[in-house]
Amino acid sequence: MSISSFVDAPGPRARRRQRILTVALLVVLAVVVFGAYRRLDARGQFDGRRWEVFQQWSVWRFYLYGLGNTLKAAAVSAVGALGLGMVFALGRSSPRRASRVLSMLYVETFRAAPLILLMFFARFALPKIGIGFVNSFWAVVIGLVAYNSAVFAEIFRAGIASLPKGQFEAAASIGLRHGQVMAHVVVPQAVRAMLPALVAQLVVLLKDTSFGALLNYEELLRRGQITGEFAKNPLQALFVAAVLYAPVIFVLNRLARRLERRRRGPAAPVTVDGALLV
Repeated sequence: MSISSFVDAPGPRARRRQRILTVALLVVLAVVVFGAYRRLDARGQFDGRRWEVFQQWSVWRFYLYGLGNTLKAAAVSAVGALGLGMVFALGRSSPRRASRVLSMLYVETFRAAPLILLMFFARFALPKIGIGFVNSFWAVVIGLVAYNSAVFAEIFRAGIASLPKGQFEAAASIGLRHGQVMAHVVVPQAVRAMLPALVAQLVVLLKDTSFGALLNYEELLRRGQITGEFAKNPLQALFVAAVLYAPVIFVLNRLARRLERRRRGPAAPVTVDGALLV
């Protein structure tokens, strides 16, 4: 059933107001863009000499190495965050009260903590207690894993909670224990239901690697800053860094939309040891 089934179609006056508002917003946007262009042009930001450095392959290689560092930190963090997120989601759904309480404390603590604070803590506090391997890369990863695992735990928990209770009852009726129900019945369906939300959060995780620039981790943003400082063109250097983020984010967003379309299709039946769970 579509949303239009519950909402009245706009009448002539409402459509006219919508058109007027749309035109007004476009005019305001055009004025802002034109004003920004005039201001930047007056300061010589569009002069060719400010863009000459980007004609050198060595500069692009410098950027691409930073992009590689961004993807490396995002990939390692995603694996750790997804794994921990699933563990704490199952902990919050556990029949044992101690598991539920510990998982809830973890999720609520790290979901409320600022991400940059977690990264700074990992970089500067952990070495003081004897954990000496924490360089800038691992500080970024630890911060991202701690924060995003709490978010993923809530996403997984929402997927588990969205399943009909009949799934649990049907699985229990054929003699499956709680762990088997979760592993064979609940988790596969919950992950499938939450795939678009998981991919959307992975996009956020990828963009949050840019906080590593504050720790001198040479990901894409930091490489852009270095290029801007060297070539005396910080605006252009950061613009190029933003352009390089775009295709990666575009691919992930397309993947999320494709998964959403597939999720809306008919769900496949779940079977465990030949028994059909509807």
